[in-house]
Amino acid sequence: MNDAHEVGVGPWEGSWPSDPRYDEGLLAGGDRRNVADRYRYWTHEAIVRDLDTSRHEFHVAVENWAHDFNIGSVIRTANAFNAKAFHIVGRRRWNRRGAMVTDRYQHEHHHDSVEALLAWASAHGPDGHGIPVIGIDNLPGSVPLETYDLPRHCVLLFGQEGPGLSEAARQGCEVILDIAQFGSTRSINAGAAAAIAMHAWVRRHVFGQPASP
Repeated sequence: MNDAHEVGVGPWEGSWPSDPRYDEGLLAGGDRRNVADRYRYWTHEAIVRDLDTSRHEFHVAVENWAHDFNIGSVIRTANAFNAKAFHIVGRRRWNRRGAMVTDRYQHEHHHDSVEALLAWASAHGPDGHGIPVIGIDNLPGSVPLETYDLPRHCVLLFGQEGPGLSEAARQGCEVILDIAQFGSTRSINAGAAAAIAMHAWVRRHVFGQPASP
């Protein structure tokens, strides 16, 4: 029996499965990875292939000008909601510690600038149409996320902690959405904001709950 404090499962008990999705090393030594139970003992490649069959149609993009630790949290949430892919805008290197290796199960794109991201989005939409880039930030003139009908195909763009979206991002987004707040603080953590925005997309397009009037 596994220790109650251990994550995952120990070595496989009984005859090993013949399914090629299973990893012999994990079957022999146990699987302590941060993966859903349905993927226990599967190879990394098999998990990615399976996720690819059901990825959602939204992308997540994060500006990375100051090596923000919160990027890892955003990417981890993108994995939880099975985003199509995540995009790093700016510095190629980012702090992966907060992602808890979930980035390994996703598709990563890098863009040197916001303009490069916008160019990519304009060329990769369904049926030859571009993908709208939607900024998430509390700014003058921004539109409430709670009442905005998020499109099925979109790129959700997040700025870094503190300064938020860059001026180039603000100018390039189709719309900028804000998250309703009722306390004394001006803004919430970037990782938390990303989770709220992604969940709003899931409510709309997975559970069919329209935005509030």
